[in-house]
Amino acid sequence: MATTEPTQAQTAWHAQDTDAVVSALASDRLAGLTVGEADERRRRHGPNEIASEPAPSTWAIALQQLRDLMNLMLVAVAVVSVVIGEVPTAIIVAALVVLNVVLGTQQELKARASVDALAKMQTPQVRVTRDGALEQFAATELVPGDIVHLEAGDVVPADGRLLTSATLEAQEAALTGESAPVPKDPQTLDTAEVPLGDRSNMVFQNTSVTRGTATMVVTETGMHTQMGQIASMLSAVAPSKSPLQRELNSLTKVLGIIAWTAVALIVVLGVIRGQSLTTVLLLGISMGVSAIPTGLPTFVQAMLAFGARQLAEAKAVVKNLTDVETLGATSAINSDKTGTLTMNQMTARSLYFHCRWYTVDGEGYSKTGRITHVAGEAVPDFTLLAYGLCLDSDATVSDTGEVVGDPTEAALVVLAAKVGVDAPLTRQTYPRVAEVPFDSAYKFMATFHHLQVDGSTRFVELVKGGPDVVLARCATAYRPGRQVAALDEVREELTAANRTMSEKGLRVLAFAARRLDGQEVEAAADPMSFVEDLTFVGMVGIIDPLRPEAIDAVRTAHTAGIDVRMITGDHAITASAIGAELGLGPGAIGGPELQAMTDEDLAVALPNLHVFGRVTPQDKLRLADIMQKGGAVVAMTGDAVNDAAALKKADIGVAMGSGSEVTKQAGKMILTDDNFGTLITAIRLGRNIYEKIVSYIRYQMSKLFSLVLLFLVASIFDINDGVALTPLMVLFQHFFITLFPVAVIMLDPPAPDLMNKPPRDPQMPIANRRAFVQWLAYGVLQFAVTLAAMLLAPGDMSTTEASVPMTTAFVVLSFGSILAGLVMRRDPESGLTAPILGALKILSVPVVVTVFAVEIGFLQDLLMTTSLTGAQWLACLGWSLIIPIVVEAEKAVRRRLHSAPPTPMTTPAAVDPQRAR
Repeated sequence: MATTEPTQAQTAWHAQDTDAVVSALASDRLAGLTVGEADERRRRHGPNEIASEPAPSTWAIALQQLRDLMNLMLVAVAVVSVVIGEVPTAIIVAALVVLNVVLGTQQELKARASVDALAKMQTPQVRVTRDGALEQFAATELVPGDIVHLEAGDVVPADGRLLTSATLEAQEAALTGESAPVPKDPQTLDTAEVPLGDRSNMVFQNTSVTRGTATMVVTETGMHTQMGQIASMLSAVAPSKSPLQRELNSLTKVLGIIAWTAVALIVVLGVIRGQSLTTVLLLGISMGVSAIPTGLPTFVQAMLAFGARQLAEAKAVVKNLTDVETLGATSAINSDKTGTLTMNQMTARSLYFHCRWYTVDGEGYSKTGRITHVAGEAVPDFTLLAYGLCLDSDATVSDTGEVVGDPTEAALVVLAAKVGVDAPLTRQTYPRVAEVPFDSAYKFMATFHHLQVDGSTRFVELVKGGPDVVLARCATAYRPGRQVAALDEVREELTAANRTMSEKGLRVLAFAARRLDGQEVEAAADPMSFVEDLTFVGMVGIIDPLRPEAIDAVRTAHTAGIDVRMITGDHAITASAIGAELGLGPGAIGGPELQAMTDEDLAVALPNLHVFGRVTPQDKLRLADIMQKGGAVVAMTGDAVNDAAALKKADIGVAMGSGSEVTKQAGKMILTDDNFGTLITAIRLGRNIYEKIVSYIRYQMSKLFSLVLLFLVASIFDINDGVALTPLMVLFQHFFITLFPVAVIMLDPPAPDLMNKPPRDPQMPIANRRAFVQWLAYGVLQFAVTLAAMLLAPGDMSTTEASVPMTTAFVVLSFGSILAGLVMRRDPESGLTAPILGALKILSVPVVVTVFAVEIGFLQDLLMTTSLTGAQWLACLGWSLIIPIVVEAEKAVRRRLHSAPPTPMTTPAAVDPQRAR
């Protein structure tokens, strides 16, 4: 045997006959490869496995966290603090940097660990002919040219060309998206230009054999398989930053400009006044600490980690924390059908029996359900149909819903159970005398049995197959009351019934029977010759049913302004029927028509296209790209290998927990319950997280502006030697005061109308003009109140010893921050509405902390505060109450201005610019 073979990953093996394929691969269909040849090929081709992207190390993740601009600014502050001897300030700032980095790294590692645990898979075993003997070993040991034996229940270990087969069917939903098993046979195809889903003489890695047996010669392994080629596409898709990452980067730049401009101004003023270098640097540090939102990275990490935990409880695992927020910006969902919107469990839905319609209820492979009919009609005798359902199939379905064999036949077994017939017992009672096995060449199956019919034992032939094929072999048909009519009398009626079920997306199987009393010997000798002159019994319409929650989930998505599209490997007719049942929207298109359209034409047509059938992995990737170029934030759901590249390209790729290894690696989120409705829950959580982040930034920025203005005014007018508050006072505010209003914002329940608003525009940054004006206005309010309280407080101001004015400013700033957090937790809704009791309990803590900071000795020494009298405490409280009163009054005015009913063209987001963010 030759020792070399071509390495042609793109060879059209399906267009070559079996002998040519075996010869090209330098193999032997009877003896297979030698052990030595297999070892040599394994060294050349590598193991039969899909390479995965290496995960970043802990240090790499930590370094990425440290590179955050806000943390770098804090590091600079800590260094300068050490230089001028402000060691306590340096220690506290350094601790904050470490906390930011540790928290972010820990959350990233936890999320990745969850994904790694989900991604573990067992290596399948394969049966291979080597050196003329049948061996079994791990699929990773396969090489091109190996002769592999397959049977029902096997996972195909590599791509291969069929050499022999017997009634073989393969479930290729994991690769092509086709929900029904596909018949396979070794017959050579006439042309090389055949879509992947129609290559009937090939089997592909990671698909499964549902019926029959076969031998194949391995044509490609590892990254050269169809699955591997899809995996390799992932490396060409560069991951993009999330909307939140882009917005926070923009905000950080704005804050950096404000902070360092203010620092430079204060330093220049200090130099002009002739102050010492230490004093000037102290002023700069004070200004820097006040202007840098030291809690921003920590809060965003904590808020996203909180959202990640909520998602995990809702059976969704995110890989990166920023993906939590990305969900909230989702404006379009491209969803796979099989196993995502549907249950991936073939189910009988409709029954046309004796020319009468019946409806079948129940879900999936559960044997509970009823068969209903029109009122007034007699209950039919389904015995003859039940024989066909049980005896003309080989699949078994346990009482717990576990299936062995073909999923379509499993649906028939479940239908028989709903009729009241036990398939295993029926098969045992009425064994086959003869049979014609199913073959894709003639598309039917026939079995012969001695059955109980009309109270006596009869020899009966039962036939199951495609309606057109079965009708062509029938001479008569049953009508109501078991009357028999010539087929020509009811042919048009039967054809119309078949068309009705097909248009609903149902896969239709027809059943027929023939009495052959006394012809047992002839039937056993030549069963095929008796598959004629049949009597038509009925038709069963089977479908992969929608998940019960899918319709509600799609409706909720539409209410939230999210466009949902279904993208599947099924034929467009089937997909269109499913889309109509889901209520997706207008327009269905098949893969060939889609591929014929230019990107420009497709972009124009997209608003009127919601169902895409018979698509390729490249089509899915192209659709995501065009939608993103149109400004959409795209979520792509899927569980199959053919979804992987599009999942990575999408802004948020959502893989199913039961999906393939490659898909879970490509996705940014994994739904452990395979529930499409969980995605909508995740989007709701994402929106809520973003609302909270906006509320926090509104609160944080208002306080930062107030501090910046306070230090600038103090420096310009030389108030308190230019230092309004000491650096430790500012850090104390950040650590021990603002922490609790932030907790109130985090724990505030979501707005009830959260999913009644359209998605926010990801191009509208958090630091937009309207938001910036609002932050500045609230900041000016807090600054003015604090400055007035300081200037009107009794006593002299000094930076070398504690003073009443500086302490008054510290207390008013604390109380004002606490009350501001209460009223700014919602916008434009009032912050004083229920639930409020829990918020007040939380906010009582920083009030007590503020009192301790002013009245306890060691804190007085650390912060340079001094005790206040009862009257001074009341004065501080009075000054602080001005802030919530003014903020609530301003929001009330805005609500009144926008309370008029919107015009038909006005959306809720347009009515309220603040909520539109």
